[in-house]
Amino acid sequence: MKTVGLIVEYNPFHNGHLLHLKRSLEISGAEASVAVMSGPFTQRGEPALLSKRARAEMALAAGVDLVLELPVLYALQPAEWFAFGAVSLLDATGVVDSMCFGSESGEIAPLEELASRMQGGESPAMREALRQALNAGLSYPAAYAKAASGQDGGHSAAAAALLGNPNDTLGLHYVLALRRLASGITPLAVRREQAGYHDADLPVGGAIASATAVRAALARGADGLEQAAPYLPPSSLRVLRREAQAGRMLADGWEALAQPLLAALITRAPEELALVPEAAEGLEHRIAAALPRLPEPGVEALLAAIKTKRYTRTRLQRLLAHALLNHRGPMFDRESLSSGPQYLRVLGFSPKGRQLLKNMKKTAKLPVVVRAADCSHPQLTLDIQASAVHGSAFPSPQVREMYADYYAPPVTEF
Repeated sequence: MKTVGLIVEYNPFHNGHLLHLKRSLEISGAEASVAVMSGPFTQRGEPALLSKRARAEMALAAGVDLVLELPVLYALQPAEWFAFGAVSLLDATGVVDSMCFGSESGEIAPLEELASRMQGGESPAMREALRQALNAGLSYPAAYAKAASGQDGGHSAAAAALLGNPNDTLGLHYVLALRRLASGITPLAVRREQAGYHDADLPVGGAIASATAVRAALARGADGLEQAAPYLPPSSLRVLRREAQAGRMLADGWEALAQPLLAALITRAPEELALVPEAAEGLEHRIAAALPRLPEPGVEALLAAIKTKRYTRTRLQRLLAHALLNHRGPMFDRESLSSGPQYLRVLGFSPKGRQLLKNMKKTAKLPVVVRAADCSHPQLTLDIQASAVHGSAFPSPQVREMYADYYAPPVTEF
């Protein structure tokens, strides 16, 4: 069964995601799809709107066949390791023939050409160029684009323009990860349409809005949900209405976790904060100095106080997520991350996905985890903890929902 892989967050699943799914199946000629999805926290360092089970249900209802969880160890990482973790999972299934991602350019050839020059990982020259760009005050994405553009054999302007696009930059890392793994998976790109990655408003006309705009509408309550309805598949709208009514939606995003986050930061000395991933170059002291001077005890106020041109909001949010979840230690080192995820965690599957799972019994390079109780691994422990912390912030938290990893089977009804 020819199968295409997708790397997603579905926060929440909207019409743009549905279009990407359909086009991925079309251009790959695949009969089935496997999605590797971030769990309770996204790559931008934000708590997901809904639980990972609810988002998996949305994906399956829209036509995805198998949903696997990207461990939080990789979900809360910069592009290099986020991509490596997700691609490693697709490769480890042994059933994925191609992977398709959305990008601003919609072209795979320029990314493959640049990746071929960078194969083998970031060179010492690349790392030095990146360091210099960061020291010059550029944000990480801008610095990476500038440094990588110097690796393209004289076509730096074209490379810099390409890597100025967030999804093209992520696409480059997908291609690099495939090469690093010597994977037989074929990379494919689909051009993003109508809604840009950071578009914050629902567009007038059309049916596609960015996830950012959809979440902003949902933060306005019931009226916002109805305003967002035209940009959502009916199945996603149904799940959103159900979860909102049950008190299982983080419409306020980070602010729902403000109290435990501030407690985690307040009770740690700067030298302890320095051990948290992403806390480098004095950020721990900047946070410690900002806390007593906040105009109000909230995450937005904290981000505004510590943000600079050099440190993007995304990086700072990842740092805060790591601090909230008490992430530290050798698991987050490059050497450990280079070992990749150590299991394939199943969140849900369709009837076709059930067949994929049967095939994976023969092809999978990693253990397939259907029940969390059947697997003991430090990476999985982090996933369970992250889901419990996320679930505790819902307006109506329930212990069995916080620990659904133990109590609930994979989603098969949608």
